[in-house]
Amino acid sequence: MPQASTMSRKACVIGAGPNGLAAAIVLAQAGMQVDVLEAEHTPGGAARTLELTLPGFRHDFGSAVFPLGAGSPFFSSLPLINHGLEWIHSPAALAHPLDDGTAVMLDRDLKATTNSLGIDGPAWDKLLGPFVERWADFAPEILRPISLIPRHPWLMARFGMTALQSAESVARRFRSQRTQALFAGLAAHSFLSLDEPLSAAFAILMAVPAHAVGWPIPRGGAQSLTTALCSLLSTLGGRVNTSSLIQNLAELTSYDLFLCDLTPRQLVRVAGQRLSESYKRQLGRYRYGAGVFKVDYALSAPIPWKSADCLRAATVHLGGSFDEIAAAEKTVRMGMQPERPFVLLAQPSLFDNSRAPAGKHTAWAYCHVPHGSKVNMLEKLEGQIERFAPGFRDCVLARRVFSPADLESMDANLVGGDIGGGVLDLRQSLFRPTWRHYATSARDIYICSSSTPPGGGVHGMCGCHAAKMALSKLSGK
Repeated sequence: MPQASTMSRKACVIGAGPNGLAAAIVLAQAGMQVDVLEAEHTPGGAARTLELTLPGFRHDFGSAVFPLGAGSPFFSSLPLINHGLEWIHSPAALAHPLDDGTAVMLDRDLKATTNSLGIDGPAWDKLLGPFVERWADFAPEILRPISLIPRHPWLMARFGMTALQSAESVARRFRSQRTQALFAGLAAHSFLSLDEPLSAAFAILMAVPAHAVGWPIPRGGAQSLTTALCSLLSTLGGRVNTSSLIQNLAELTSYDLFLCDLTPRQLVRVAGQRLSESYKRQLGRYRYGAGVFKVDYALSAPIPWKSADCLRAATVHLGGSFDEIAAAEKTVRMGMQPERPFVLLAQPSLFDNSRAPAGKHTAWAYCHVPHGSKVNMLEKLEGQIERFAPGFRDCVLARRVFSPADLESMDANLVGGDIGGGVLDLRQSLFRPTWRHYATSARDIYICSSSTPPGGGVHGMCGCHAAKMALSKLSGK
């Protein structure tokens, strides 16, 4: 690789998902010429908004609610509001309905939530309060590779003592089954069994931003975030080229640096000739996680929840008690289909009328399934919605069903339907995708997808960190 002083300083980013665009912006801010090449017709990866059912109904293909998007240290540093991004906060971040017709609510205000949890309020505040109060310190620590010498050691030591535990053990701090159910739904975002180490970490990492920055949705859909990032990049001289599928990096001869918003499997496919055999073997051992089975809905009316409180939240967790959710997630982790799956549902049109024609609504829901599952989970998924919203099916005007294979066909990074870029257990939290993190065995090739730290979620931090590492090595620092 040429010395920086003799380089044309041109960079190519493969993939226009949030991490790829974040990497491109960091490189462009440093003065590099940046081209982003995206295989699909529309940039965004999983952060796209499309008419998937009927004309006028705009659905988020993947990500819909953005706790870490609003709370991302990198995105927060950018003037995205000047490029059309507007966050909408539903009155409550999350609703978790129960069989008695009520719902446990996760409010943005920590005090309101602790008050609503009654006997468990003090325990909830003790668990989350220190991190909510110091979100500005906490977020940069958790959204980067794990460090042996954190910038805020006492804060991170406190987090680590709980985060390494299972959700099952931490849930015992709560005396009410309602609070335990709420905690289970948050922990289930991990795709881990709730008796596994680290599953508690995910519950904390979902609940803390709910209180610190909220769980907002972008007005107009996930595409609005992508559009804002692309617009900002263009002001820095960067270009996004869609419908540009790259089969081999050897096709691209005019670049000095490559950042790949790809998972390990795609990286080996496009860059295999440039990578060492030992590094490719390491990537070959990388483990992908469970998939999702997703359905988008065009609705004639709001979902008829038993608990009206569910209409206050853009996100609803459907799964019942802690034990029921734990059983479903353990079943998936064992490679089987759950009879009563844990379902995550978003209903953005309640708070953003740009998503559907007047008087109509959109929603999406998904459940966890084994990696690459071919089983049709529609009846079981809708059974869980009907359980808490009888008459839901009567509101459905149209639906679009996505199996894991369907999702992967629309975004190659969703391998086997894995929306997290790989299992995020203890080993792959420390070494993701290898001990090199963003660097590869080729000095001019870096990986910046959710298969690198800190992992899945729309926050752009994987791309930000990868680009900063590349720039540091480029300058010889």
